[in-house]
Amino acid sequence: MEQTIIDKLYEIVSKNRIFTSKADLYAYGFDASIHHAMPSIVVKPKSSKEVEEIVKLANEYSVPIVARGAGTALCGQAVPIYGGILLDMTGMNKIKEIRIEDLYCIVEPGVIYAKLNERLAEHGFFFPPTPGSGDVCTIGGMIAVNASGMRAIKYGATRDYVLGMEIVFPYGKVRFGSRTLKNSSGYQIERLIVGSEGTLGIITEATLRISPLPEKRAVALASFNDVVKAGEGVAAIIAGGMLPSALEIMDKVCIEAVKKAMDIDLPDAEALLLIEVDGKAMEVKEGIKKIAKILEEKADKIEFTDDEERMAELWKGRKGVLPSLSRYGEDMVSVSLADDMSVPISKIPYAIKEFQNIARKYGIIVGTYGHAGDGNLHTKVLINPNDEKNWKKAEQAVDEIYKVVYELGGIASGEHGIGITKAPWINGDIATMEKIKKAIDPKNIMNPGKMMQWKKGIIAYLRYK
Repeated sequence: MEQTIIDKLYEIVSKNRIFTSKADLYAYGFDASIHHAMPSIVVKPKSSKEVEEIVKLANEYSVPIVARGAGTALCGQAVPIYGGILLDMTGMNKIKEIRIEDLYCIVEPGVIYAKLNERLAEHGFFFPPTPGSGDVCTIGGMIAVNASGMRAIKYGATRDYVLGMEIVFPYGKVRFGSRTLKNSSGYQIERLIVGSEGTLGIITEATLRISPLPEKRAVALASFNDVVKAGEGVAAIIAGGMLPSALEIMDKVCIEAVKKAMDIDLPDAEALLLIEVDGKAMEVKEGIKKIAKILEEKADKIEFTDDEERMAELWKGRKGVLPSLSRYGEDMVSVSLADDMSVPISKIPYAIKEFQNIARKYGIIVGTYGHAGDGNLHTKVLINPNDEKNWKKAEQAVDEIYKVVYELGGIASGEHGIGITKAPWINGDIATMEKIKKAIDPKNIMNPGKMMQWKKGIIAYLRYK
């Protein structure tokens, strides 16, 4: 990077918030994906004014600029593949306003999801999207990929809660949206930005809708001797008129991994369903009874609990699937490849069965789990990352998995976004997306090369040697 640009950055941001050492640049080259690339420089802004001046500078010199939150993205969104400026947005972490009476809050992008909900809980409210990385991920990152999680079946995804936004485009800072719950005033640009993965601009503030915390929760843990039956159980619950607050699935590989790595009390089974019902106490009681009746002929065993400690243990196990899978076998790690597809709910049994067939065909291990209630499945491929043949087999298997997904009427990503890892299978009107990108970012400085711009295979810029 030109010394002129570095000198100008020092004029915008204090030196203790600019990082240039090789160790820092190497560390910032990661997110939670399989990819890695080093930025030219890292800058940690503290205000929207600083962000605006940095973006203006980057645009003037045609320097790539990538925004990074907590680095929990699973598809390479925060990996600076062309170097340039990486913005560490965690320094902008203020909860600016909480308006319970108006059902919204205003936050900076570096606010951690769990910290926001701690504050909201003091008032009996919460921000409902529930990503698995919620203890560390930032609101800006959630908006960038339209994150959701296990409670999306009832409460929706991040996009459903963004009322307004401040964003810095290459041509300047803009505010749009509102602080009202309803908005029928022209183009809703804030909804376009959700899921844009930093390819259009940098989020510097968000106005978010909030919801009252439910009075009570209870959980049903159903075990099955056949993973397809578990998938049929999901479809039966939805078809039976139930809308649980969470409906999760774990196959045998995931169950064994969690038990081994976390020593959590789970039954031995081919598959588990973890079903949560929330609301008024009587509604929860009736909901659990209805679930028991729906599953009585499909499940081998059903456990019910409203004990806070047991529910916390079960959800800890579910959230721990991803890291636990890397403890499943010797010399294996869990890699995020085809890990976030969505299919119609009724197609879940077929999808899981086909994923298992593909894994057997290529002689690899695939763990399947996820938010079955809304059709959002995660498949983690377990391989020895030091064996080139394993990568090739995994890539072939992933391609076949996505072919199945599309045959079933599904899409490539339900909540993790596209980045690099999903780019070969992105669907939708690519031409229109490219036109929007060019209109807003004509010099292509905003997170270039991601989503529809990625034209290579997925085994690229690997963090593994």
